[in-house]
Amino acid sequence: METLAFTVNRKSVSVTADRDAPLLDVLRNHLGLLGTKFGCGLEQCGTCMVLIDGEPVKSCGKAVSTVAGEQILTIEGLGTPEQPHPLQQAFLDEQAGQCGYCLSGILITAKALLDRNPSPSRREIALALDDNICRCGSHHRILRAVERAAATMRLPTNPLPQAGEGGSPRSGDRVGASAGDVP
Repeated sequence: METLAFTVNRKSVSVTADRDAPLLDVLRNHLGLLGTKFGCGLEQCGTCMVLIDGEPVKSCGKAVSTVAGEQILTIEGLGTPEQPHPLQQAFLDEQAGQCGYCLSGILITAKALLDRNPSPSRREIALALDDNICRCGSHHRILRAVERAAATMRLPTNPLPQAGEGGSPRSGDRVGASAGDVP
């Protein structure tokens, strides 16, 4: 066991965990962040995606010891129910999620894309989301939602919530987390 310090959703945290424990397990079991989901455990589905220093990473395959000192963003840090991030609002408006299980990973991946490229083509969106699997088949709605969010985020009057606003690492349900979250 080792005590490791890093930043999650703009809040400094330290955890005592096995240094080889997957970041996903530490986020869920030590920090109570249930929005990041366990999908396959094999780095294949993208359900567990988080941003580490702005880059999308599958947290099921990332040892927690490798993120010491890093900035991590999970779905809980993207927006709040009262002030959803434009991506979250667009996914709601486009009804892009069916079961919702994959959405936290997709939203995080889409955020990384839009941070790098505020005007992506549909092909660029599809390529960016290639590592994210949605078994419900709402792919066209997901693409429309990312396009809609990109357009909204380009508006000069768009009041973007800052990552991490509105909640501690133990805050409640967020848009993009399914209602059936279980620890």
